[in-house]
Amino acid sequence: MSDSGRGKGRLVAERRYSKKSPQNASKNPKKPTNTTTKKSSRSTARSRKAPRRNPVVGFILGVFGWIFGLIWTITWRVTAVVALLVGLGVAYFYSTLPSYDAMLDGRARGSVTLMDRNGSIFAWRGDQFGGAVTADSVSPHLKNAVVATEDKRFYKHFGVSPRGVASAVRINLSEGRGPLSGHGGSTISQQTAKLLCLGVEFDPTQWKNEAEYVADCRETSLARKGKEALYAMAMEAKYSKDEILSIYLNRAYWGGGAYGVEAAAERYFSKHAGELNPQQSAMLAGLLTAPSSLAPTNNLERSQARASTVLRLMHDQGYLTDQQFDTAMANPATLSEEAESKTGGYFADWIMSDLEDNAFTKKTSEDLVVRTTLDQRLQRAAEDAMNKVYAEKVTKPGSVVEAAIVVMSADGAVRAIVGGKKTGVSGVFNRATQAKRQTGSSFKPFIYATALELGHSPYDTVVDEPFCMNIPGSGQWCPENYTRNYKGRVTLTQALAQSLNIPAIKISEGVGRDLVRKVATGFGIQSDLNDTPAMALGTSEATLLEMTAAYAGFLNGGSRVVPYGQLELRVKGDDAPLVSQSSGIQERVIQQEAAGQLVWMMQHVINDGTGGRAKLPDGREAAGKTGTSNDARDAWFIGFTADYVVGVWMGNDDNSPLNGVTGGGLPADIWRETMSRVSEGLEQRPLPAIPPSEPAPQVAEQQPQQQPQPTRERRQRDNFIQQLLNDLLGGR
Repeated sequence: MSDSGRGKGRLVAERRYSKKSPQNASKNPKKPTNTTTKKSSRSTARSRKAPRRNPVVGFILGVFGWIFGLIWTITWRVTAVVALLVGLGVAYFYSTLPSYDAMLDGRARGSVTLMDRNGSIFAWRGDQFGGAVTADSVSPHLKNAVVATEDKRFYKHFGVSPRGVASAVRINLSEGRGPLSGHGGSTISQQTAKLLCLGVEFDPTQWKNEAEYVADCRETSLARKGKEALYAMAMEAKYSKDEILSIYLNRAYWGGGAYGVEAAAERYFSKHAGELNPQQSAMLAGLLTAPSSLAPTNNLERSQARASTVLRLMHDQGYLTDQQFDTAMANPATLSEEAESKTGGYFADWIMSDLEDNAFTKKTSEDLVVRTTLDQRLQRAAEDAMNKVYAEKVTKPGSVVEAAIVVMSADGAVRAIVGGKKTGVSGVFNRATQAKRQTGSSFKPFIYATALELGHSPYDTVVDEPFCMNIPGSGQWCPENYTRNYKGRVTLTQALAQSLNIPAIKISEGVGRDLVRKVATGFGIQSDLNDTPAMALGTSEATLLEMTAAYAGFLNGGSRVVPYGQLELRVKGDDAPLVSQSSGIQERVIQQEAAGQLVWMMQHVINDGTGGRAKLPDGREAAGKTGTSNDARDAWFIGFTADYVVGVWMGNDDNSPLNGVTGGGLPADIWRETMSRVSEGLEQRPLPAIPPSEPAPQVAEQQPQQQPQPTRERRQRDNFIQQLLNDLLGGR
């Protein structure tokens, strides 16, 4: 029970059972009363009161407190505004995102797969796609390689990685570049946003060309980076991580014209993306930083070195076991046989130039497959022949003389093209199809074809002698033979075999220049032919492809051929071809007999004339014609066997004169080397030559003997006898 209001301290029981020992209790003084305690507490508090604060320090602390408070107030408000703006930006881009399926193939144009005559792929052109894949359908090694290389925290961030950006800025600054130059620190989501150009489609009315559009998409300004971040976060909200990765795998460029990883797997390894092993996956993932320069078709060793770096990243991040890593490093990825083959680059460029002029292929964005007339064996044969002659006979250091080869069947099917001395390349100037050069004496067969068509015989003769003629408006013109020697009276066959200029001019003027032009044009020479006597000397220009096709007309019996390279054109996945062709033979130009006699005459060019160096070592029948243009700026040899026509040209790109090169020299050597390789394994067949009827031997003319004049008596006697016979027979 308590006392009244004031209280008297603890109870007796509490005092009795205090925690202090009795000894300690007897020593302690008696506790003061309550009033005394309060007074003592107040005095103690006053004695312990802190010293008075310096007003200057207080002012400074107050200012700092106010500043920090202001900063905090501004910070959270700005943060709130930024968060609101970011949210609005993400929401806007989210509303513009299409369905996932629509994001996989973004090419404006389709690809072209080129196959040879046997159906084997030898080249790809255009934006090859190969088909859509997903992150689940590709090889797990490829998926891991891309993540390990491009964005190791891909599955952890929300579309943007502040840590990655900070690291990239630090690296750029340490390497002396701007903070946004070089390493970007972009996530896979941000890279995908860039590939999608933030959803902006190419509009020809807004952009000058696709290059300007792409340049804008690749802009690296701070504002652009901000938009990419917003777009990336919107994708993170719209799609799953694997869907974003799938879009990236299908949209990224992997070099070699391959857009999408399925196309890249086919392009480099001839397999599907789901079948790639670790080293192949690492090679593809390594291409993403610089697809054109790192492409294994450009530099395999550099690509393998980059793949080794990717393999180490995969191993460090736990995607490869020690054994898998060691195996992959010991067996680097290599190209497939199809990808390694570099034959047919010039041929592929020629086919693509025709496709670009095709009305259908200009409009379609579908993938196309073209089966061509190319024979890869013959293509390699032509390239090997070119390399052999240049290695052994073009020994002048720094020589810039160029050459080109065309191999063709008699119906105009082009089997091989070498457009320059550098083989195994593409996308360069093609001298076989693009260069128009003076034909020189290789034009002369058209003159003799005209003469034969008009009924002349290869045994007809013409006089090779110094010759001049007046040309209206130009005065006197006195052409010469190349050797400046004259043979006198020669047959047409001898004149062609020795490539004599004077007989060619005389025959051309004799049969009519207009008819010679008609025959040459009929055989496919498309260039304007000079309507002057000098036309007979080959002053007009033509491409090697045109000339080779014209000579194919001689071989096939006198019909024009249009050179062709496409057998079938179809949309990938379709069986029915859109376009097909099986022959280039057109209308007849000269009669078969005239063509056969011309072939017989052209055999003598190789057997007895200026083309002796083209004679084939196996004794196979061949015919052809040399050609050297004015001032020796162009040198030609075009000829054929029963199976193929081969045309060779040599010259300088700047049209400067050749040094000691004529059609019967190096071009004939290249022709022989090419035709020998082309004919390997083929049964020897005779040429379709028609020998002319040999002229009757000429008998020396004899002077008639002088008959004695009959005497008067004899005349009278004869008259009498004649009169008698008339009387007996009743004659009058």
